[in-house]
Amino acid sequence: MAAGPNAAAGPARSPVKLVFLGPPGSGKGTQAEVLAEQLGVSHISTGAMLRDAVADGSDLGKKVDGIMRSGALVDDDTMAEVVRDRLAKDDARQGFILDGYPRTLPQAETLGTILSGLSGRGAALDAVVLIDVPEEELVRRALARQRADDKEEVVRERLRVYREKTEPLIDHYRGRGLLRAVDGDATIDQVTSRILGAID
Repeated sequence: MAAGPNAAAGPARSPVKLVFLGPPGSGKGTQAEVLAEQLGVSHISTGAMLRDAVADGSDLGKKVDGIMRSGALVDDDTMAEVVRDRLAKDDARQGFILDGYPRTLPQAETLGTILSGLSGRGAALDAVVLIDVPEEELVRRALARQRADDKEEVVRERLRVYREKTEPLIDHYRGRGLLRAVDGDATIDQVTSRILGAID
């Protein structure tokens, strides 16, 4: 669930613009919510961006609504439009945590282009936080949730897709000096503290 702008929460800090990366079950959504509250910025998840676009009732929102109602996945070009539209909103000027985008190298390149277009507003990323958790712990967490679709082979397939599609982003952002890797095999509070230390 996405948090809105939380400017009143947490100590006064300069606006921070972050991307959160991590495998399924790493807790990046939870950490994004907690950190957004503490830092007074917007937690912007992929799902929230799509819902916001539809709620706006704009031509883009109608296009997204049509795609989602058909059961299809939103394509990269449309997703780029949604991200560009969301990051242009006033609350994003106060900082943001992007959760769930980018997921692939082409999306990362697109995000770079979008942020360059907003560079007059100081929109460059401050850091990319990787929440790293061992695979066996990720499988254990998923199976402990006991959801119908959380069978071990399904969980491992999700992790395989993550390694194939999303892990290349790690080297991409490391090469740009933006990556901050954090050990996510700990309590929520401990991981939050580690992230704050890594981005300080």
